Amino acid sequence: MLSEIFYWVLNMSIIGSVAGLVVLLLRKIKILPRFAIYALWVLPLIRFWLPFGIANEYSLLSLISRFTTKTVVIWEELPQLTTTNSIMASTSYFPIEYKTDLLENVFNVASLVWIIICSAAILTSMFLYFFTKSELKSAELIQGNIYKSDRITAPAVYGVIGPKIIIPTAIADGDIDYIILHEKVHIERRDNLFRVVAVITACVHWFNPLSWIFLKCFFADMELACDTKVLKSLNGNQTKEYAHTILTCASGKTFFASAFGGAKTKVRIENILSYKKLTILSSLFFAALVVVIAIIIITNATV
Repeated sequence: MLSEIFYWVLNMSIIGSVAGLVVLLLRKIKILPRFAIYALWVLPLIRFWLPFGIANEYSLLSLISRFTTKTVVIWEELPQLTTTNSIMASTSYFPIEYKTDLLENVFNVASLVWIIICSAAILTSMFLYFFTKSELKSAELIQGNIYKSDRITAPAVYGVIGPKIIIPTAIADGDIDYIILHEKVHIERRDNLFRVVAVITACVHWFNPLSWIFLKCFFADMELACDTKVLKSLNGNQTKEYAHTILTCASGKTFFASAFGGAKTKVRIENILSYKKLTILSSLFFAALVVVIAIIIITNATV
């Protein structure tokens, strides 16, 4: 049973990597707004967790399946559901029967190693999460859910349920308003929940180095998208002041907290200073583009 789970996890990891590489390529297109790139990261996330999908002849996997991988039908009726077998190490799939005894033994051993390291990584992440929260119990309440603490070096939102904005005591009063604007966007978008899901995903696919690269890029794009949301409400002078605040707070990174200085400062400053508000027409165009890309990536090959 465990080896079968690992077999499909390995398949999902391969397909998830393909989806993630597409997003990495799209990140290079400067014209694409940051909110679009941030939204597209949900596609590799789904691919890393879901082994099947609706069959579509225009799917990216339909093209790939012409050269490699095997498409397996799960549900014949419309909409047809299929799954992609990238490993092709078995002769049947429900349950899995391996082509040779050697392959079966390899997957039995590999699945044990996978679950041990996966469990250790998730438990370590949980420990770090609760340890960080316990360290901030001494934070001083300013108002509402906003606190000050001398135990952190960069402002951040901590917690998934009832999140708190924690600001270092060294931060100047003039910078606090911009910090709160930024962190409130993280809270509205429930970014810390997405952070936890993303970290757990990387732990499950720990053997795939691309999953950790995707995790780092996802965190960076989260900050860029958050900056873009804040900039919509600022004028020219306020934009410059916001950029200056980021320079002041450019330190401190954590997996589970949405840190104000949690992405490359140079990239963030460049994006802020070059920011232009989108028109309604251009926003609709980019939203439609995201939907089209999603359909291409999230659907499976036909048989």
